[in-house]
Amino acid sequence: MIIVLLGPPGSGKGTQAELISKEFNFFHFSTGNILRNEVKNETKIGKEIKSIINAGKLISDEIIIKIVDMQITEQLKNYKGFLFDGFPRNLDQAKGLDELLNTRNQKLTSVIELCVDQDEVIKRIQKRKLEENREDDTEDILKSRLNVYLNETKPLLDFYRERRKLNKINGIKSIDNVNNKIKDVILTLKST
Repeated sequence: MIIVLLGPPGSGKGTQAELISKEFNFFHFSTGNILRNEVKNETKIGKEIKSIINAGKLISDEIIIKIVDMQITEQLKNYKGFLFDGFPRNLDQAKGLDELLNTRNQKLTSVIELCVDQDEVIKRIQKRKLEENREDDTEDILKSRLNVYLNETKPLLDFYRERRKLNKINGIKSIDNVNNKIKDVILTLKST
């Protein structure tokens, strides 16, 4: 199974991806975590990534697709599936993912969107900043990331809806409630 989990920043993607990955033995591909590790390790690409993230922008599709390709090559054989957390973010990345999967005779199983309104997102991000002290959780960066999400990622929903891959889940409910809804979707897909 190959699942994409989408939603605005602060929608709970990371939390849900970790829970689901453990439950189903999926590789949790968190673009954000991978990019933050590069920044933390101060690699050449990490320094470039840091300046881009701190400006509230997204990393180039080319860099992301290379990272995805490497992870799929290394990890697909070790897990029962892949869970992409916040990737793809735009149509070019979605098409790039389809091409990568096609070269491996794989297909995307489903896209799960966590639906959370903007006010709730802002509350969650402010709380996360206090708890996790993340540099990329400033109000200006958040507004920029939300705008990028609305402008670039939202069109993905139409793309996946047309392919009958999109499942929407109310992300404002409790962590357990949202988790159970995601599990229901995955178990239904496994049984078909």
